[in-house]
Amino acid sequence: MMLTSRKGPAFETPGADGGRLPEVQRQAEGCTRCDLYRNATHLVFGEGPAKAKVLFVGEQPGDKEDLAGKPFVGPAGKLLDRCLDEAGIDRDLCYVTNAVKHFKFTPRGKRRIHSKPNAGEVQACAWWLAAELRLVRPTLAVALGATALYALLGRQAKVTRDRGTVLRSPDGLPVLVTIHPSALLRTLDQPDAEMNRARFVEDLEKIAEFLE
Repeated sequence: MMLTSRKGPAFETPGADGGRLPEVQRQAEGCTRCDLYRNATHLVFGEGPAKAKVLFVGEQPGDKEDLAGKPFVGPAGKLLDRCLDEAGIDRDLCYVTNAVKHFKFTPRGKRRIHSKPNAGEVQACAWWLAAELRLVRPTLAVALGATALYALLGRQAKVTRDRGTVLRSPDGLPVLVTIHPSALLRTLDQPDAEMNRARFVEDLEKIAEFLE
């Protein structure tokens, strides 16, 4: 697999105090580093083995995740589970988290419509992502989409250009670039839906190739 380098990230992330994930999660529960906590139901911290070899980073929790307080339990998370199974990756051995830990949304009647986090919100939450990376110490991180990629590598990396490749962060962490599974959900009614899903599974298959 090609292993290349990009400059980044766009900001420094000193990490949180505390030597264990549960301790850092308890600290994060009271986070007010940006205003997203005001309307969210829960802070959604990462979940998975404390020393997982693979750490997935998404954008932010969605409606289902916000209500449950758990990452990747909504439609996109379930699709990720199925695609990981097709790729031969054991989901239970992976740590999953998001670049932003609170759900950002726009109310529309009784619905809450996903709203993309801005750079300031990503940077504010980088404190917690840095702590997760420092404590889990994965062999490989997987950036699911543009926001996750920005959080890990800064503005120099691009999903459209770098998808399917493994880049290195300044501290040497390998980062596999791919799309967020929610992008597949938005194209389910399009003729190339199966092709897009197959390409995503191919991206995930590179995880095992890299670990070997």
